Amino acid sequence: MSKYQIVPAMEVIGADGVHVGTVDSIVDGRIKLSKRDSGEGSHKGHHHFVDLSLVSIVHGRQVRLSANAAVAVTFEEEESRNPI
Repeated sequence: MSKYQIVPAMEVIGADGVHVGTVDSIVDGRIKLSKRDSGEGSHKGHHHFVDLSLVSIVHGRQVRLSANAAVAVTFEEEESRNPI
């Protein structure tokens, strides 16, 4: 798998077939998910990230993860913008 195979608007799916998000871009070895898939409450409107190490295969317009969606979501990280 090459990170160059992953492009914006691809669907990210857990090993269990559950939708995790939609690719916005690749940043620092992570898939940046679009804000529209950011969840509810305090997570709504924020980009989340999934490490490329969780990618099992890229097939067609889908990125399949090696972890179930519920587990992959626990590995997501919000982008931190703390000025130095």
